[in-house]
Amino acid sequence: MHSQHPNDDLSDPNDLMTQQLDNLTTCQLDNSTTQRIFITGDPFLPLNAGKPWRERGLWPASWITHPDARPPFVAAFRKRFTLDRAATIRIYVSADQRYRLYLDGRRIGQGPERGAPDLWFYESYDLALDPGEHVIVARVWHWGEHAPQAQMSVTPGFLLAAEGEWQNALSTGLGAWECKLLNGYTFGQFERIPWKGGNTYLDGRAYPWGVEHGEGEGWLPARPLRRAMARRLDWELPPQHILAPAMLPPMTDEVHRTGVVRFVSNVPSLETRDIPIRRADHNAEAATAWQRLLHGEGEVVIPPHTIRRILIDLQDYYLAYAECTVSGGAGAIIRIRWAEALNRGTNHWLGDKGNRDEIEGKFVLGNGDQYVTDGGTQRDFAPLWWSAGRYVEVVIQTFEEPLTITSLVFREMRYPLAMESAFEASDARLNEIIPILVRGIQCTANETYFDGPHWEEIMYLGDTRLEALCTYVMSRDDRLPRKALCMFDVSRLPSSLTQSRYPCSLLQIIPPFSLWWVLMVHDFALWRGDVAFVRSLMPGVRAVLEGYARWLGDDGLLRAPEGWNFMDWVPAWREDAGAPPDGVTGVSGLLNWHYAYVLTQAAELEAMLGEQALAARWRRQAKQIAKAAGAAFWDESRGLMADTPARDRFSEHTQCMAVLSRLISAQQRRRIAHGLLNDPGLERCTIYFSFYLFEALRELGRVDAILDRLQLWFDLKANGLRTPIEQPEPSRSDCHGWGSHPLFHYFATILGIRPASFGFSTVEIRPQLGRLTHAAGRLVHPRGEIVVDFRIEDGQLRGSVSLPEGVRGQLHGSPVGSVSRRHRTAATRRL
Repeated sequence: MHSQHPNDDLSDPNDLMTQQLDNLTTCQLDNSTTQRIFITGDPFLPLNAGKPWRERGLWPASWITHPDARPPFVAAFRKRFTLDRAATIRIYVSADQRYRLYLDGRRIGQGPERGAPDLWFYESYDLALDPGEHVIVARVWHWGEHAPQAQMSVTPGFLLAAEGEWQNALSTGLGAWECKLLNGYTFGQFERIPWKGGNTYLDGRAYPWGVEHGEGEGWLPARPLRRAMARRLDWELPPQHILAPAMLPPMTDEVHRTGVVRFVSNVPSLETRDIPIRRADHNAEAATAWQRLLHGEGEVVIPPHTIRRILIDLQDYYLAYAECTVSGGAGAIIRIRWAEALNRGTNHWLGDKGNRDEIEGKFVLGNGDQYVTDGGTQRDFAPLWWSAGRYVEVVIQTFEEPLTITSLVFREMRYPLAMESAFEASDARLNEIIPILVRGIQCTANETYFDGPHWEEIMYLGDTRLEALCTYVMSRDDRLPRKALCMFDVSRLPSSLTQSRYPCSLLQIIPPFSLWWVLMVHDFALWRGDVAFVRSLMPGVRAVLEGYARWLGDDGLLRAPEGWNFMDWVPAWREDAGAPPDGVTGVSGLLNWHYAYVLTQAAELEAMLGEQALAARWRRQAKQIAKAAGAAFWDESRGLMADTPARDRFSEHTQCMAVLSRLISAQQRRRIAHGLLNDPGLERCTIYFSFYLFEALRELGRVDAILDRLQLWFDLKANGLRTPIEQPEPSRSDCHGWGSHPLFHYFATILGIRPASFGFSTVEIRPQLGRLTHAAGRLVHPRGEIVVDFRIEDGQLRGSVSLPEGVRGQLHGSPVGSVSRRHRTAATRRL
């Protein structure tokens, strides 16, 4: 649904700001009279450039804080006000680190969308209010030393700015805001995961119940900090949040009454991590009551002096808040622990899980939240941040009073990414894993992409490229890929390279990931377009390529760039943490061919933008590196590119990069193709780098080999997995977005649908069915959808193609058969 803000003319100098109003989308929230407004597009490229707020830079509003707040803390900020008439008030809200916003006691939003100091986001809300008294309350928290690494910070605080006549009355720093620290909160982890934030520990005996309504005593005047800023304009610039409108829509906010109660028993202690699940201990009668509770059909009473353990199987992978409502039971302790799967041992780092459907004799290891009840009626306990996994363990200890649990629900919170395309093939195994691949992307797409939500919860560039490509074949929504491109662009270092993971409070440099960012820009240019946006990223693209060039030697070869040159979790490369041979301090064949390959794609990108001189420069540099690499790494006896100048180590990875560069001779290509498929001495690609192996096999016309390498994915369902794993078993992480990449190849390789020019304005279709007898699909396109249906009949490729109106293309790959569009046939034809 699209709407225009009623006040399109924002030229009044008293207005706070103007925004992109050409493409506003409204979202209904809990309060039926409140809408969150979000703006699609890039904050660097305003459609209304030159409007007053971008000219001024400083906002009228100021950041505020509690005068005694010292991280970690949780605080509430409130503003009471009275309207003499109905009004719709637009407000802009942000916080450092997070906020949850309430209007008259009802939750209406949360944020800010995860960003970085140079790209700190705010959300926009329209409040449609009746005459009378109202109160806005914001619960604001800062994890301090317990913060997730992906949650950055400048200065703890809260910011709300109102437009028009309400600006002075409601804006922080202008209106009279009050605040109070919320006692009872602490943060911690049951299992130490260094990248993740502290979970919520809440003592309800100390918590000021009713604070969402602005109730209670102890409110103090908030302390102003400094004016909010959207641009750096002052002559001195202390650390500051540089504000930008949220780039994403609200996350999915859906309450699920779901799960199967697999186990209930009494236990001797709250500390259950070393107590295995045993069928002999199961209380079936209690499990039935808990199952009714999950369905919303009853309540459960835990008697006094009891410690009860409940294991819930959500039967799918979720990112969710576990929310429970309880009464009575003063002093009772409730622990809610999440696990991706149960473990066969008590070291959760080893990934020794076996079949994920099985629980017998296994241990529940993972993190979660803990609450202490105060004995009140209908107390709602919920964490400040979501957890991730498939299994939820609830452990409750009561003391002198019984505890009544009246509700336990799971509020799912992820990016609203849906599968809009469709694929089917004659091999049923390909079809069966589609839900697993889709769920893998959905559960690693949030306010940023993640590598995995249960472990790091950080956006890594190598992972993100594959996740973005999967997004392009799933949905027309490209806002999350846009944001990822922007975030890594602002992460740039003095070396000209991007950081390898961002936003992140701890610096990490993986130089090859900067090259993958260049390919991400190339991908966006082809699959989605938007000339202005792509051009805004090109200075960064060129900086990365120039930055890499500083490590070129006089012999034309790339020395290992400074940093962690991770390429893949190859077992033989574990000693160097996934860096290839000679990839730490030497001259690596893989790193050289990788650079050459990316230079060819950068040249193509420049050419699409009309920058022919730069395109020629990158092509020339790619050829120079390829010539030097060919001389240094080609092993004539094996017909392969070596990983090292000594030509004593070889991998599939280096062959893939050489093939994809298209800078090798036809004879070398033939011999590499043979070796890639037949040489047992090659180090094999694991799940992540298999993406590039599949790209190379497509280039070589060997989709049959791709089908052979998909066995790991075909085994996922039989092993009880609901999402792709991080690496071949034993896998630490059960949900890793990079493992969903076969979904991209279903459409782009098997069906062969790829953009042929900028913005998918023309299409190239080069189907490769391998051993399949049939493959068909419907692929989302910026202008509609592409529908194809291919089959093999009597050794001939036949089928049909339908393109969106106004989209032209070329069909390849029917050597003797016919593939028709409107009854035309040809081996290679224009569409």
